[in-house]
Amino acid sequence: GRGFAFRRKQKVERQYRKLLKKRRQVHSHQDDQFTDTYPEHLKHLYLAEEERLKKRRRTPDDSVSSEEKLNKAADGCGIYGYVCLMILSVSRTCTFPSRSAGTQEKFKNKTSNQKAKEEYEKIKAEHARRKEEAEKRKQQREEAQRLYKKKKMEAYKILSKKTKKGQPNLNLQVEFLLQKIQQNT
Repeated sequence: GRGFAFRRKQKVERQYRKLLKKRRQVHSHQDDQFTDTYPEHLKHLYLAEEERLKKRRRTPDDSVSSEEKLNKAADGCGIYGYVCLMILSVSRTCTFPSRSAGTQEKFKNKTSNQKAKEEYEKIKAEHARRKEEAEKRKQQREEAQRLYKKKKMEAYKILSKKTKKGQPNLNLQVEFLLQKIQQNT
C-alpha cells in the first residue's frame, strides 16, 4: 500500500500548488492597481469631475493660486495627478461641522503631560472602583459561607444526637426533616 511518505508528498504538492495560485492572484492584482476602475454607480461622477479638471487646467489664468500650482505639479504625474486633483475637489466640496471654540481651546491648552496625568487619574479611579467591588464581593461571599457553616453545624448537632444506649435519636431526626419540609413550602 501507499504509506505515510506518499501522503506527505501529496500534502507538499498541494501546498506548493496553493502557493503558486496565490502568487498568480497577487501579481494580477498588482497589475490592476494603477488603472482607473470606478464603481459602476459612481462612474459618471468621476468621469465628469475628470473632464472638468482637464478643462480648468487648459484655460490659462493670470492669478496663480495654490490649486493651480498643484495642478501644474500633477500634470507630470499622470494618474497620480488626477488622484491629487480629485482629492482637492472633494476636500473643497466636503464641509465638516466645526467644533465649538471652547472645545478647540480646551484641546489646544492641554499639554502631553496634562493628558498623561488625566489618563493616569482615569486608570487609577478605575482600579480603585474595581478594588472596592472585589472587596464587596469578598465580604458577601464570606458572610454567605459563615451562614452556611452555621446552618450546617446546627443540622449536624441535631442529627448526631444519640440516646442513652448510643442509638441515633430518630425523633429529633424526624422533627428536623419536618422543619426542613415546612421551610421549603
